Amino acid sequence: MAFRQFGAAATVTVALALASPAHAVTELQWWHAMTGANNDVVNKLAADFNASQSDYKVTPSFKGSYADTMNAGIAAFRAGTAPHIMQVFEVGTATMMSATGAIKPVYQLMKDAGEPFDPKAYLPTITGYYSTSKGDMLSFPFNSSSTVMWINNDELKKAGIAEIPKTWPEVFAAAKKLKAAGHETCGFSNAWASWVHIEQFSAWHNVPIGTKANGLDGFDTELKFNSPLHVKHLQNLIDLQKDKTYDYAGRANGGEARFASGECAIFLTSSGYYGTAKSTAKFDFTSAPMPYYPDAAGAPQNSIIGGASLWVMGGKKPEEYKGVAKFFTFLSDTNRQADLHQKSGYLPITKAAYEKTKADGFYEKNPVLQTPLKELTNKEPTENSRGLRFGNMVQMRELWSEEIEAALAGKKTAQEALDAAVARGNAMLRTFEKTAK
Repeated sequence: MAFRQFGAAATVTVALALASPAHAVTELQWWHAMTGANNDVVNKLAADFNASQSDYKVTPSFKGSYADTMNAGIAAFRAGTAPHIMQVFEVGTATMMSATGAIKPVYQLMKDAGEPFDPKAYLPTITGYYSTSKGDMLSFPFNSSSTVMWINNDELKKAGIAEIPKTWPEVFAAAKKLKAAGHETCGFSNAWASWVHIEQFSAWHNVPIGTKANGLDGFDTELKFNSPLHVKHLQNLIDLQKDKTYDYAGRANGGEARFASGECAIFLTSSGYYGTAKSTAKFDFTSAPMPYYPDAAGAPQNSIIGGASLWVMGGKKPEEYKGVAKFFTFLSDTNRQADLHQKSGYLPITKAAYEKTKADGFYEKNPVLQTPLKELTNKEPTENSRGLRFGNMVQMRELWSEEIEAALAGKKTAQEALDAAVARGNAMLRTFEKTAK
């Protein structure tokens, strides 16, 4: 709780005689992982909310990467110093769900505060990820995204590539042309290695990452991404890495700068990269759906969401929770959501914001921002493409990336690397299963 004195007294005497009781402003801490242009968006949202009323003050604090922010929040909760709101990336959902007492479910928060809240007002492809099987929303959708393929139109034109590639073989062929045209260090690349090449790749091709609908139907799941299709794809990357037709750009998103610099003319990463691309790329760019293997039955299927949601931490005072609820109502405003979507590239979280953006003709002038929405709704989701909910996912992503890196470095075959990633991941899931029960 922080206190602020409003008003000013002309003299000490007048102040003592006429001062009214201090107006208590309830401070709400918001920990997040947004960088660059999206960090500016977070700060503006907080500033706008603070200016809209005088009872609450949201204070955003950058805590590093998604994993760093989540780990900091968990440590702070154990120490009794957790923030009120914590941004957690989508793969941390199972861990947060199982943290009994550590969170205040959003559906309960809004009900207790008497704030208007209708889960059906939000896009179902997003809310389903953050809800229980009964449809109760546990966290508040904030920056939802999907993987898209970013394209440097100028460089493709210079390389004589007439059309944006749609399939993986077409991407490989285009990357070779780009290399021959001067892109010697990078034909194509990607950020978020395991997200792009395991998680989204599996959903887009309608093959399982794991059993039990990728963990959505129970924690007793087993990983399955060492299939012939997964092995084939990793082997292609291994072969292309040898001469940098494909060039690995890291486990997280640090390599995104290689697209804006012009080094990599084809780059797969989050649709939420839009704000940064718009402010840093000095060339004509666009986004396209993820590529697929044309011989994979039913591909492309639909993508799954990435990004993050806002979790409310447990153990706070009723008045503080009331402020958090009002902030979430503020964030859900149709005009605000539409504006956030159009500036950041993240998806509109409400149906009304999506319809407003369409009605305003925004997508006709900015088709790049409709790419992830088209991917998410490409087909009716299956058990393989509804999403994923694995415990210890933050740690598992690291070991999956470790195995991918070993394969790309020639230390393991594609089959050996994926077999090891599955086996190590299953061991981690069994550990989580015991603690979650």
